[in-house]
Amino acid sequence: MTIYALSSGAGVSGVAVIRISGIGTKEIIQRLIKDELPPPRMATLKKISKISTSELIDEGLLLWFPGPESYTGEDMAELHVHGSIAVIRSILDQLSNLENCRIAEPGEFTKIAFQNGKINLLKAESISDLISAETEIQRQQALKIMSGRSSDKFNSLREMLLKTLSNVEAKIDFPEEDLPDDIIKNIKIDSEKIRKEIEKILDDQKVGERIREGFKIAIIGPTNAGKSSLLNHLSKRDVAIVSEIAGTTRDVIEAHLNLDGYPVVISDTAGIRESKDEIEKKGIKLALKRAEDADLNIIVIEPKSVNFTGFLNDLVSEKSIIVINKIDLGYKNINYQIEKFNPIFLSIKNETNLDELINRIKDKLKNKFVSSNETLITRERHRQSLEACVQNLKNFEEKNSKEDFDKAAEDLRLATRHLGMIVGKVDVEEILGSIFSDFCIGK
Repeated sequence: MTIYALSSGAGVSGVAVIRISGIGTKEIIQRLIKDELPPPRMATLKKISKISTSELIDEGLLLWFPGPESYTGEDMAELHVHGSIAVIRSILDQLSNLENCRIAEPGEFTKIAFQNGKINLLKAESISDLISAETEIQRQQALKIMSGRSSDKFNSLREMLLKTLSNVEAKIDFPEEDLPDDIIKNIKIDSEKIRKEIEKILDDQKVGERIREGFKIAIIGPTNAGKSSLLNHLSKRDVAIVSEIAGTTRDVIEAHLNLDGYPVVISDTAGIRESKDEIEKKGIKLALKRAEDADLNIIVIEPKSVNFTGFLNDLVSEKSIIVINKIDLGYKNINYQIEKFNPIFLSIKNETNLDELINRIKDKLKNKFVSSNETLITRERHRQSLEACVQNLKNFEEKNSKEDFDKAAEDLRLATRHLGMIVGKVDVEEILGSIFSDFCIGK
């Protein structure tokens, strides 16, 4: 089977890239250009014609990559043509009418590259992250993972586990053989060493996930305090509806921002107050849950409603910034006990002290995007596999008797398997679909 897809962005562009990969690639290209293939990996200007009539479609660059020295490991080609809708559609129509040739599924080129051993799962995921990167720090992280440092670390730990497993199985299979007396002790020392290294990787404050997914900020507070106005200001567009009517925002409204290179997901939440309205009560519940899960809470209050005797007192913590909005209306009624929380007094309407708030947010961000670990965890599946690996190693280390030791090898096998799943060293078909479905078509 041969697959094809538009690899560049949809719509009108100066240049469009159409990618083809599979056993039929050579024949297909020859039929399109009515000529022999150019030298491998050399961009060559060619006329591209309809297969059946030889009618000229366009003139563009052809790159030919014979397998296995290609991105997918198969015969592969790229057509760099003029990016008009008509040209793209005409070429894709020619390909769609060919036998054993179909449009690629999302991420299928990279999936084939993985299956052919050209890349591992970590690198595949980093390619997806690089394509979708919106900020500088996301780009840097994706490239860091692509460099292979994390892969090398996980592969190294897996090799150490395999060696430990072989010693355990030697003790089980050959109990009467002249094995070192301290073999069990040494096996456990090795296991503990590996476990502590993994635990160190896990102790990363989820920096990698924060960078990839965005730092989560929740805007919370009473009704009509200016939460939606603040979201709109930070987003520099009207994301949320602003109204004088209390309880306008009932659901969580999200906006993805690039704040000086830091990826941020900021949420406007329902105003918190006593309410008999069932829908509003659900919105308030969602707001409190979002505040609990957030990396940072911006608590917005207006001078008339400064009261820390209820929910506000419960929400104030190290991950909170207190904002007193509407100072343009005066704030003589403020309880000055609030000063201990180091609040920011601002007017969203007049754009007073908003820069101070943004700088305060940036200070919080800087502390959250720093990690001493060279090996970064960027996805929840990585974390789950490492946590399962640690648990299996703990189970192994608890086994002492001969009977238990006969079962210990299974704990090590499971630990090794969980490490292997991160880079794709074991059968991971069940997770491939979810990984590559996030890719754009043509990659």
